[in-house]
Amino acid sequence: MEKKIFTTEFGGRELTVEFNNIVDQAHGSCLVKYGDTVVLATAVMTKEAKEGTGFFPLIVDFEEKFYATGKILGSRFQKREGRPTDEAILSGRIVDRTIRPFFDNWIRNEIQVVLTVLSIGEDDPDILAVLAASVALGTSHIPWNGPVSAVRIGLNSSEETVGQTSSEVLGKNGNFEINPTYTQRNTDNYQLDLLICSKDDKINMIEIGSNEISEEEILKGMGLGKIELQKLQKFQEKIFKEIAKEKIIIPKPKISKKTLNLFKEKIESIFMEKLFSGNPGKGDLSHLVTLWKKEIDVLEDPNEKALAEDYLQEEIDKAIHKEIIHNKKRPDHRKMDELRPLLAKVGGISKILHGSGLFYRGGTHVLSVLTLGAPGDALHIDSMETQMDKRFMLHYNFPPYSVGEVGRMGGTNRRMIGHGALAEKALVPVLPKKEDFPYTIRLVAESLASNGSTSMASVCAGSLALMDGGVPIKRPVAGIASGLMMESEKKYVILTDIQGPEDHHGDMDFKVAGTEIGVTAVQMDVKIAGVSINILKEAFEKARTARLQILKVMKEEIASPRPNISEYAPHIISIKIKPDQIGLVIGTGGKTIKEIKEKTGAIIDIEDDGTVYITGKKEACEEAKKIIEEMTHEYKVGDRMRAEVVKVAEFGVFVKVSGGTEGLVHISEIVPRRIQSAGELIKVGDIVPVVLKEIDERGRLKFSIKDISPEWFDVKKS
Repeated sequence: MEKKIFTTEFGGRELTVEFNNIVDQAHGSCLVKYGDTVVLATAVMTKEAKEGTGFFPLIVDFEEKFYATGKILGSRFQKREGRPTDEAILSGRIVDRTIRPFFDNWIRNEIQVVLTVLSIGEDDPDILAVLAASVALGTSHIPWNGPVSAVRIGLNSSEETVGQTSSEVLGKNGNFEINPTYTQRNTDNYQLDLLICSKDDKINMIEIGSNEISEEEILKGMGLGKIELQKLQKFQEKIFKEIAKEKIIIPKPKISKKTLNLFKEKIESIFMEKLFSGNPGKGDLSHLVTLWKKEIDVLEDPNEKALAEDYLQEEIDKAIHKEIIHNKKRPDHRKMDELRPLLAKVGGISKILHGSGLFYRGGTHVLSVLTLGAPGDALHIDSMETQMDKRFMLHYNFPPYSVGEVGRMGGTNRRMIGHGALAEKALVPVLPKKEDFPYTIRLVAESLASNGSTSMASVCAGSLALMDGGVPIKRPVAGIASGLMMESEKKYVILTDIQGPEDHHGDMDFKVAGTEIGVTAVQMDVKIAGVSINILKEAFEKARTARLQILKVMKEEIASPRPNISEYAPHIISIKIKPDQIGLVIGTGGKTIKEIKEKTGAIIDIEDDGTVYITGKKEACEEAKKIIEEMTHEYKVGDRMRAEVVKVAEFGVFVKVSGGTEGLVHISEIVPRRIQSAGELIKVGDIVPVVLKEIDERGRLKFSIKDISPEWFDVKKS
């Protein structure tokens, strides 16, 4: 294929999509360029279906390359790219969740989409990766019903507006920005980071991090984003019309008569009773699925057996949609906007833990445990996109017992990383600034039982643990997952607090976290082509009502952070030294700071601006603080102190004052009379009273004994 280049204006700047022959074995590929950021997308599909597979086998890989930064990154011992970073996994999940709904779910041919970041400038590659994947798939022969487009909308405000409501911010000088750069996003004034994806005027994927922004302002941002998304869709349609290959048609497989008869004979009579028994999540529905799997064991063909499993799920899907939309009947008999029973508890596990929170929402139970550490315990990130020390971490675990299963323990998967990142994003806006609370903060969310959105339960449990541990957060944060059963734009039902079959068979998973004031995080994906902003507006309203109910229960358990941190948490003292004194405290090869640590048992971290954080037991911190203050004390002429004689010479003695600073007492400054040698009166190890008489142009200290105590030696002799 000869080189072809398509360009369009995107957010006021040029976007380029290039086709060439550099990846001529892939079924679809393209290069997308925006500023200095370049993403290569490839799409490949196997010729044959994977036998016996009961799911659509789509793989999305987001590849970060260190060379994209123009730097040699990595650790001292590893300079080659290793396993995907959390950032790469999260970017891959964005692409996956956006493109997946536009495949026919009966496809069993393996499809792999690989996004490789070849160059990274000021623009985040995640937006480009969605577009690149869409173009690579759309121009290939792979059956896919795109295109989809993505845009990021940001909101910055001046320093004067930080902390005000979002409407006040926008009313003064807050401005929405299309595809803000890293520089624009990495400021304290960045209020909203909104990423939306869509097709045909319908939104199908959302990622939001925001600083307690109102739902109304988020919807305004979406409205602005839709304008850009529509431009991108027309741009892609033009490309497809010109160079797209003819799509392969994969017909939907037919269910065998044997399967239909088995269902009618063994399942049909108990189907609705089990599905709408009031205990569908882990009870009767699980029994129904287990019974069906047992019945279809008689099917010898693995493909027929896989289709039979799919058939049951399709029947469940139809029944749930029909009953909820037309009869307003949920599987567990709740009202459409009714929350399951809530429970919030803090502490009570062990006094050694720095803080803990336990949160129940029906059959979803999450324990969050807080650990506070020194500033030096922060996670150092050295990735393609980010080089930083991360002082707040939320790690999410999902053991197999939480869903009543047996499985492998240990390690993390993409789902766990994604859920943890969402809960972490939700809590960041309420955390105290480092200068006010210098601790490194780690939360671990343990999913003890799962039946509907453990990520949002992790937000609630995390808030409880932070307050229990005395972390001075602004306000508690709560989260809720809503769902959607949709027949048409006019015939649909929004569900509050989805669980089990509603989650699995619903058309939308809409997670919103926030405080009483506003939203801090949102994540939305769908199984259908997308939803309108009007539906999202209604979903936001119902989610806010539920969030306030949850916050009320949480505040009844603990209304605000405890006044003090746990006695088992480390103590931190911060002091300030001059930047040019940092080397003095550290010492040659780190010798001095190591000696202070060994002597006191405290942990010492020094920032480039001269801020010193001392962490440990209170007594150890105070001792280390005293040593450093003495070491960095700036002496003035006239200061009086006691000093230790460390060296005797013919012309005088060298003394060491507190902090290890040394200076000279000239022989003429020892006593008010002439002596032949300083050694006549003084020996190494003597403690003498001194006064600082002079600081010369090279910063050397000169002391006097006679000016402070001329009779000292006579007193000493007596």
